Amino acid sequence: MTTPTEHRAPVQDATAATDEPTATSGSRTTRVLGIILFPVLALWAYLAFVGSPADVNQGEVVRLLYVHVPIVVLAYTACFISAIASGVWLWKRTQWWDLVAASAAEIGTVMVAATLVVGSIYGRPTWGVYWTWDARLTATAMLMLLLLGYLAVRRIPASTEVRGRRSAIVALLFVPNIIVVNQSVTWWRSLHQDPTLFRLNLSPEIEGLMFFTLVYSFAAGLLFFAWLLVHRFRVAYLQDQVDALGLDLALEERREEGWDDGWTTGGAPS
Repeated sequence: MTTPTEHRAPVQDATAATDEPTATSGSRTTRVLGIILFPVLALWAYLAFVGSPADVNQGEVVRLLYVHVPIVVLAYTACFISAIASGVWLWKRTQWWDLVAASAAEIGTVMVAATLVVGSIYGRPTWGVYWTWDARLTATAMLMLLLLGYLAVRRIPASTEVRGRRSAIVALLFVPNIIVVNQSVTWWRSLHQDPTLFRLNLSPEIEGLMFFTLVYSFAAGLLFFAWLLVHRFRVAYLQDQVDALGLDLALEERREEGWDDGWTTGGAPS
């Protein structure tokens, strides 16, 4: 009978034996987007904090608007993408959509957290307090908890199928929660201001360079989001490949430890 150590190969030997090149977390797409982002974000920083004029009422505090509002839009976008990808996964049951949903949800969690932090900083000079249980703030905090719940569900030990189904159901709840957040200032009395960019008559509440800076902030933020999503998806895909490889190696080691000496020959391993 062979001993367990005679046939066991180190993990690095198994990976070195493959002909595939070493994978990295970056890609051509993320590198191109990253290069484009440098001047785009530099111009955004100049316009937001230097180039645009101060507001008549809010003064220099209005510059937080060019950070807070785009972050909110990115948070909404990430949650919608996660919900849509989860819905498609329930239909197609493909790994690609599951990873898109998970990647978008992680980015959405960061963006919602940033929304709460920047919003609190913005609220101190305008409302006099960092936090109040206002309808919109409370609904946003509930969205944050829902996102954290999504991430927790994905870390519960389970098969890929079960994990995908559980997390997809949670992700579908993002949409009604976002609707509540968005409409909270209309449905309930709120300290939070009404929509700033457009009213029902489609007339912008701000104009000139301030209006351009805010719109440009949206464009720069969406480009940044695209870079994050592509990069995070690639990392998630590589992680899945590593997990699959680790499982294969573990099964191979178990077979080498005795399965082939007993069960495959009709007897119990000795």
